Amino acid sequence: MQGLKKVTSYILITFILLITIISILGIWEVISLEDVMSKIFTSLFVIFVASVIVLFIFSVLIKDSNKD
Repeated sequence: MQGLKKVTSYILITFILLITIISILGIWEVISLEDVMSKIFTSLFVIFVASVIVLFIFSVLIKDSNKD
């Protein structure tokens, strides 16, 4: 469980760094920020929804199978 927390922490830190770099490039008008941010938020929303579904499946199915 501790290893999973570390991996998740590193993934979140990586996401934050990438979004920060993209934002800074958008501020300096190196890239078009509107298109990139729209795609980033859409992708994060899809990942969030998928995570909620997986968490629901694990909490319902695995919890019920442990009772047997």
